[in-house]
Amino acid sequence: MTNTTEIAEAGRKILDAVKTVVVGMDDPLEIALGAILAGGHVLFEDVPGLGKTVAARSLASALGLDFRRLQCTPDMLPGDVTGSYVYAPDTGEFVFRPGPIFTGLLLADEINRTTPKTQSSMLEAMAERQVTVEGTSFPLNKPFHVIATSNPVEYEGTYTLPEAQLDRFMVRLSVGYPEAADEAQILMGRVARRTEETHVDAVIDSATLREIQAAVEAIHVDPDVARYCVDIARATRSAQHVAVGSSPRGSQSLLLLGRALAALDGREYVRPDDIKRVAVPVLAHRLTLTPQAWAQGVDPQRIVEGVMREVAVPPTVGAAA
Repeated sequence: MTNTTEIAEAGRKILDAVKTVVVGMDDPLEIALGAILAGGHVLFEDVPGLGKTVAARSLASALGLDFRRLQCTPDMLPGDVTGSYVYAPDTGEFVFRPGPIFTGLLLADEINRTTPKTQSSMLEAMAERQVTVEGTSFPLNKPFHVIATSNPVEYEGTYTLPEAQLDRFMVRLSVGYPEAADEAQILMGRVARRTEETHVDAVIDSATLREIQAAVEAIHVDPDVARYCVDIARATRSAQHVAVGSSPRGSQSLLLLGRALAALDGREYVRPDDIKRVAVPVLAHRLTLTPQAWAQGVDPQRIVEGVMREVAVPPTVGAAA
């Protein structure tokens, strides 16, 4: 699968499959799929009961990846994620027993209910696709992705995700309450299934996903679009109410995700509109606000939206000549 027409068709089939059980999340699902095609990780954050876990699990199933679910709890230890050495009585030696992170797609459910120490055990895996236990490094599957769900920090029993952890997620997506018609459709879907369980068939497999990801890497990027990504990220660093702005990983994520969305749209080049569409989910979670702004309830999303209004948009660009 090497051309954008095939990628767009595969993307449509994946999203159609997911939408058979997930209702009213069209835009977040497309951006989440784009993040996976761009090689990134996804964080769904919203109040409980909005279908974040179902959306994450359904997307994993449609992508046909080996899948493990990690239900995060306060007493979870880093070894519960990465694995650990255990004593083997038959050989008299300690052998490494891999943890659930050794999979194609890890669903870290309610990731902010476990401690920052355990959350940090995923950092190396998310950045370098490997884990190191007692000085020995173990490579992870290819592809490897994390889809995590998180509840707002105001909820009891949650921990704030460390800035370094948040920076590893390409996007943070908010699901939001469904419209009345969508909520009614969810109820009738449950009645029709006659069971709480949902099922989504695989549309592609891991080998096809790797082919798509390689093709996305070939999407053309005009230098003006790259500079646009840099200007946006740099503007967040001097924005009012911001103590620490977006890292260079933020500007890179803008560009990578922009390429994936272009491919899903059947294009071989990135437009400024692709970047504008993903600016909030890519950058808002990377901003650290000043204590005063945090106390006043300033929303990082509004800051990114303000930055987008101020940064000059480059002329519309097309494919390479």
